[in-house]
Amino acid sequence: MPSTLDLGTPLALIQAPMAGAQDSALALAAGAAGALGSLPAAMLDAAALNAELTRMREAGRPYNVNFFTHVPPEPDAAREAAWRAALAPYYAEHGIDPASVPAGPGRRPFDAAFAEVLEVFSPPVVSFHFGLPAAPLLARVKAMGALVLSSATTVEEGLWLQANGADAVIAQGLEAGGHRGHFLQKDVALQSATLPLVQALAQALSVPVIAAGGIASAAQVRAALEAGAAAVQVGTSFLLCDEARTGALHRARLRDTAAETTLTNLFTGGLARGLFNRAMRELGPQSPLAPAFPLATAAIAPLRARAEAAGSDDFTPLWSGTDRTGCRAAPAAEVVRALAAGWAR
Repeated sequence: MPSTLDLGTPLALIQAPMAGAQDSALALAAGAAGALGSLPAAMLDAAALNAELTRMREAGRPYNVNFFTHVPPEPDAAREAAWRAALAPYYAEHGIDPASVPAGPGRRPFDAAFAEVLEVFSPPVVSFHFGLPAAPLLARVKAMGALVLSSATTVEEGLWLQANGADAVIAQGLEAGGHRGHFLQKDVALQSATLPLVQALAQALSVPVIAAGGIASAAQVRAALEAGAAAVQVGTSFLLCDEARTGALHRARLRDTAAETTLTNLFTGGLARGLFNRAMRELGPQSPLAPAFPLATAAIAPLRARAEAAGSDDFTPLWSGTDRTGCRAAPAAEVVRALAAGWAR
């Protein structure tokens, strides 16, 4: 495996894209400090993406744009009804009329409309979650000259990504916060912690490997590099930064570095790591009733809004990796500087 990866930045450090918790402000701040800032696009439409990319381009620094590539599931009326029935007591508690709750996906995969926007900007790096887009769409990204990254949770996924056009593979260990990037096999028993995954991928692949998950300190950066990573990607440590859009309730919970996290499908239908809250305790972190990703989002969204308005995180997706010791209520540049020591010799 190549031991280096040219991201065009002083540090081989990627600020992880975190849809819903950031916009271009965090990406720009991380980029100004020497990392590769990332803009998450999964919750944007084409017009919003255009506006955000305009800001990124004006800064004149390398940056990454991230997209989901999930295959939208067929709506299942029976499953949706069962899910809403499970939520019915909470609707009643919060005075929500179930008939007023619309259905909808909440997340959008990479498509031709997104590709058209990208072709205006030709971003230097484009990353994907849940595999890669269809070959014609990926060819359009490649034609822009973009470095293409995507997440793997197993060696099998890493080999598939390499064979299908990824220029580097993000090794997403089980410690990582937010959505699991699995796309071939969703059984987490087949997935591993970050360092073993990095080691296995580094041995199996000819493209560079990027370590992601549980990296919150310079020592952990060094460990990832020693395991064979050409770069590291860090998300959770940026969630308390001044430039992040993390909500106040979420920020409060992130400050408890001893709180337990687990994988849950309640908030979107896809497995994602977050901190426990009432919904996870009472419904169980993983429910077979939750519609497939991302269809579960619509039914729980009004509960989140009503609870948050009352100062409660009962139904808030509190995404977090297993290690929050690197979180800083400070400018993103401070997080970048702390991690940068991992490259010091």
